[in-house]
Amino acid sequence: MGTAAGLRSAGRTWALASHGICYLGIAAITWGAVTWVEVGAWVYHYSDQGDYTWEQARNYCQTFFTDLVAIQNKQEIEYLNKSLPFHGHYYWIGIRKLGGTWTWVGTKKVLTKDAENWAAGEPNNRRSNQDCVEIYIKRQQESGKWNDEPCSRKKKALCYKASCQPFPCSQHGECVETIGSYRCECYPGFHGPECENVVQCAELEPAGAHMNCSHPFGNFSYNSTCTFECQEGFERQGTGVLQCLPSQQWSAETPTCTAITCPVLSAPDRGELNCSHLHGDFTFGSTCAFSCQTGFALMGSESLKCTATGTWTGDAPRCEAITCPVLSAPDQGELNCSHLHGNFTFGSTCAFSCQTGFALMGSESLKCMATGTWTGNAPKCEAITCPVLSAPFHGELNCSHLHGDFTFGSTCAFSCQTGFAMTGSESRKCTAIGTWTGDAPRCEAITCPVLSAPVHGELNCSHLHGDFTFGSTCAFSCQTGFAMTGSESRKCTAPGAWTGDSPKCEAITCPVLSAPVHGELNCSHLHGDFTFGSTCAFSCQTGFVLVGPESLKCTAPGTWTGDSPKCEAITCPVLSAPVHGELNCSHLHGDFTFGSTCAFSCQTGFVLVGPESLKCTATGTWTGDTPQCKAISCPVLDPPSRGQLSCSHVHGNFTYNSTCTFSCEEGFVQLGAEVLWCAATGNWTRRPPTCAEDSAPFLKQVLAYSSGTALAVAGIVLSGTLIALLAKRLSDRGTEMPLIAHHHFGQGLSGKVVRVPWKGGMITRV
Repeated sequence: MGTAAGLRSAGRTWALASHGICYLGIAAITWGAVTWVEVGAWVYHYSDQGDYTWEQARNYCQTFFTDLVAIQNKQEIEYLNKSLPFHGHYYWIGIRKLGGTWTWVGTKKVLTKDAENWAAGEPNNRRSNQDCVEIYIKRQQESGKWNDEPCSRKKKALCYKASCQPFPCSQHGECVETIGSYRCECYPGFHGPECENVVQCAELEPAGAHMNCSHPFGNFSYNSTCTFECQEGFERQGTGVLQCLPSQQWSAETPTCTAITCPVLSAPDRGELNCSHLHGDFTFGSTCAFSCQTGFALMGSESLKCTATGTWTGDAPRCEAITCPVLSAPDQGELNCSHLHGNFTFGSTCAFSCQTGFALMGSESLKCMATGTWTGNAPKCEAITCPVLSAPFHGELNCSHLHGDFTFGSTCAFSCQTGFAMTGSESRKCTAIGTWTGDAPRCEAITCPVLSAPVHGELNCSHLHGDFTFGSTCAFSCQTGFAMTGSESRKCTAPGAWTGDSPKCEAITCPVLSAPVHGELNCSHLHGDFTFGSTCAFSCQTGFVLVGPESLKCTAPGTWTGDSPKCEAITCPVLSAPVHGELNCSHLHGDFTFGSTCAFSCQTGFVLVGPESLKCTATGTWTGDTPQCKAISCPVLDPPSRGQLSCSHVHGNFTYNSTCTFSCEEGFVQLGAEVLWCAATGNWTRRPPTCAEDSAPFLKQVLAYSSGTALAVAGIVLSGTLIALLAKRLSDRGTEMPLIAHHHFGQGLSGKVVRVPWKGGMITRV
């Protein structure tokens, strides 16, 4: 026999039920006036009402028993060959070629080489379509062997009724038919005669970690799965998922949670470190404060904190000596410094001195303090001064100054214009003691009116005989960004008048600017609209971003500092239609930009989960998350009482387009539709069927064979009262029994055997 699923103990079988062979394990049980046969193993059956094709034979076996016989050892072959009657066309068994491979159809297992029982030269494949197998019973040669035949030929059906029906081994193991009994081969994680016990693992008690467990077969038992998570700032030591194994051990050690560590910090040079630790030295939550000694400044953060990522909130700071402004030797002087912690830093000392003819103005030495300032202002070496000289009236003064106006080393020469006479020294020199050599001269000359520079312009004059006197020449110029109108130069003439007219400086103009589309323009004008010095700032409306410079300035050549910018709509991420759905968008300023609106919809049988539409905002984000299309769900179906349910799910359990097929156990009939389909409305196409008890199917068969007289005989043989009541019950229901003829062979039966003739067969009672 093949290993077929089934009940742990065989069901009770009427001894007169069919032409059958009970293979071992039979016990008689008496209840009232009727004797039943308890069968503790599988039973063989065959019919003698004509022959069947292979498919018809299998339908016959599946209708009244389990399936065509599946043979698992030589003992069964010997038993069948001994017990079955000879039939010229022999018997079909449950092997068929599927996809080119010989397969036991009842168990869907491939025929192995060591289990083959072919007759000599078989399977021969000399003719096509020899895909079914017969067994030679009581054949003169090679009795009990197999032969492949065309499935369309007609032979007897050799059936079996299995012990393993319908839910053996607690559904935690495989039911294996054995001679006279069966055994349960338990799946990993289960044990016991009926695989009724589940393996237990030790209960987990994690320290510091959050545990979440699922227990499909009981708390902390086989296949229980526990996941572990740590709080922020803590990391798991060990695997995050544990599973109870068939060995009663967990798949790994229980993990723990420890605080995440940060790199160890140390005090900076010339500084100090002060830390507080919550969960351990330099771990998550630790805070460290830094400080520096007097005269040193902290470069970096004053405090750092260890974060959940194992990093500090910044880089470690350092202490650097506070710097003072760099000193340099004064002109005509010298500087001599000593530095403790770096050039011109805290503690540095500098001494100053001056050359001959110069005097030190300020402190002779300075020191850099902790405040970053010197103890005083830097001194200067100033040339010793002489009294200021001036040109004589109607004359000129021409001086050269080495170290400053009218100071040590300055030389002044005097001269007079034509018509003017000089009295005094022609030149004088400033000495180291602060006095001029010689006496001051005098000149008389003609003067012109004093001139001044135009607005936004400059005046540069040369005086031959004194300020704005005869011979004086004045040149005019405009500042950058201004253009001159009028005379560029003027001269003081002998009559005391200037040549030409007074000039003016007017600002240079730039092209007029305008605001960009979807933007604004804001200008400030110093010297007139869109002229030199004018500054224009650009901005964009909400939802638009400026592409180009934020501001432009009118330059001296009359051009702006750059090209005018533009305002472009802010973009959002590109959207796509959800699976089983559609996307319809409208765009105001460009594909998936500010103001774009996208609507979502789903195909028939699906419902939208999320917003029906999204809009691109001024921040470049959508107003929500992209929705999904999920299949519409129908109510979950359960198998009917005494029946089975088989479903196929396209989009998820009991959702749109799921199809469920119902069937009933042997002895029950199905009332209602066989197949239900989940529609787009979320409802099943029909109501689930039910399984109703068939009205005494076997007695129907008996009654179908008999007339009134035969029923009376059967009533006497089967102890009248019970059979009469059964006959009346069937009669009241209006049921009929099919005409099926059987032979029964019993072995090891106790009690008296009574045989009653019926149409085409016998009824046996123990």
